[in-house]
Amino acid sequence: MTTLEGVFPVISTPFTDTDELDPSTLQREIDWLIEGGVDGLTIAMVSEVLRLSEAERRTLTELTVEHTGGRVPVIASVGAETTRLAISYATHAQEAGATAVMAISPMAVALPDDQIATYFRTIIESIEIPVVVQDASGYLGRALPISLYVDLIDRYGADRVYVKPEASPIGPRLSTLREASGGRARVFEGTGGLMLVDSFSRGIVGTMPGAEMPWAIVALWRALLDGEQERASRIHGLIAALVSLQTSLDSFIAVEKHMLVRQGVFISENRRQPVAFILDAETRAAVDRLTDELLVACTTN
Repeated sequence: MTTLEGVFPVISTPFTDTDELDPSTLQREIDWLIEGGVDGLTIAMVSEVLRLSEAERRTLTELTVEHTGGRVPVIASVGAETTRLAISYATHAQEAGATAVMAISPMAVALPDDQIATYFRTIIESIEIPVVVQDASGYLGRALPISLYVDLIDRYGADRVYVKPEASPIGPRLSTLREASGGRARVFEGTGGLMLVDSFSRGIVGTMPGAEMPWAIVALWRALLDGEQERASRIHGLIAALVSLQTSLDSFIAVEKHMLVRQGVFISENRRQPVAFILDAETRAAVDRLTDELLVACTTN
């Protein structure tokens, strides 16, 4: 079973002017990410999966796995409002050749802990590949209990259950999870790089940022692995400034697609409508300035 670790950016889903999936741009994005040195690819909420039809979600997984062609692992999003649909996504992802899947819990209702646990256990038992259990409390408003992560690891093993806790305070909760699991929990951080330096010191195995600056996240990750603290701090400061402009899911996607167009990866900033955030001129200028400064920081010693 493949061990998942390192930089696994969440792909951005490109749309045509007629609001259809754009396979050729997706292929260009995948090639660009892999050439940038990432360790894997992820399909997740920033991929706008909640704005895709069931058929489109399956197509996105198929297109991503097919074009990646085994060059790096692929983690596919399978979370859904019903266990039945989540299992359907998970089994499809496994059949399509995904390396692992990632699931959030249902969002429409506040479920009791026992129902959430059963939901994740059922997904895990429906397939043979690893499952990343994602907290997503920023959208759900309620954190998954640390005891849930530990129970799933106890039941199925750390090679089958990875975790992506996003509840605040992130740092202290990561340390609590590390202690509660006896250091077994394999954790991916998901703050776009904002908390990457602190999370690295607490034993994470990888990060799932956006797709807009893989070169920067890869440079930061490698600096941390190599113990280059000064370089890591310099790069991280600019990443944090950029991420601070992305205060919601919609704003994250808007900034990400702007940066991808500016770098020649995407040809359109199209997002699925309706949207709650419009990128104004001042924010756009700030993103461009910080991107240019970050590029300099990543290419100088």
